[in-house]
Amino acid sequence: MTAALAPANPFTRVSFERLAFEGLGVGCWHGGRGQPLLLLHGSGPGASSIGNWRTILDALAQDYRVLAVDLIGFGASDRKPAAPFFDFALWLRQARWALDQIGHDRITVLGHSISAALALQLAASDPRVTKVATTGAMGTEMPVNPFLDAVWRCPADRAAMAAAARVLIHDPRWIDDAYLDARMAVIGSAAYRTYFDTMFAGPFDRFIQAAMIAKADLARITADVVMLHGREDLAFPAEQCSQQLAPEIANADLHLLSRCSHSVALERRDALLSAVRQLMLQ
Repeated sequence: MTAALAPANPFTRVSFERLAFEGLGVGCWHGGRGQPLLLLHGSGPGASSIGNWRTILDALAQDYRVLAVDLIGFGASDRKPAAPFFDFALWLRQARWALDQIGHDRITVLGHSISAALALQLAASDPRVTKVATTGAMGTEMPVNPFLDAVWRCPADRAAMAAAARVLIHDPRWIDDAYLDARMAVIGSAAYRTYFDTMFAGPFDRFIQAAMIAKADLARITADVVMLHGREDLAFPAEQCSQQLAPEIANADLHLLSRCSHSVALERRDALLSAVRQLMLQ
């Protein structure tokens, strides 16, 4: 099953190309010069590099060499040809492949939500990852809550996508046409909605468990880590996620952000950019 055609480019400093990973096409956004920075998006409906990072990717490319990849099954990357479509191990291999594409021995990784868990797993096992930034991190055995329906069920139409966004975004003023257009470009087809709902079929606790990071792995992380989490995050409450992870990581700082739910790059763009830039100076 293949992805849609290359998306329209909303960036000025970043360009798009498709690369091959394990026989599947991967949508990649790259640009800029300087210290390398890999960006990995989350797993919600319509998630993609554009959907996650459109507010910050150009700004980061002004100072760093950036690579943002769409995970298999999301955005402009190919869909997995056979179930299970939720495949954390596959995404971890893809993230490590992305490090290979950068080809540097000191790389910073910025991961959102489930990809925060990917970033931390990389830091625990790959010496090339020397710095990590996370937003709305998963990685703990948090209880299932009803707000996860907005994250792991595919909205049937634009109105339903807007309703789901009100769980992920604290201030509804951010749920504008640009946000919805980026999401609907991914989930607009019935075929993809079926794919997404199949990916997240069944009880949600198994997806939470798949992203869990063992305390022994967290203890192995020597990278500098900065974790940002919205204080109003409903689907992934800070006290059940980042606040549990940070104390287990030797060099982790945690920022709780007011007026912010799960979409940190959208609602608290400047705070995220400041945190990443400070991390890159360490």
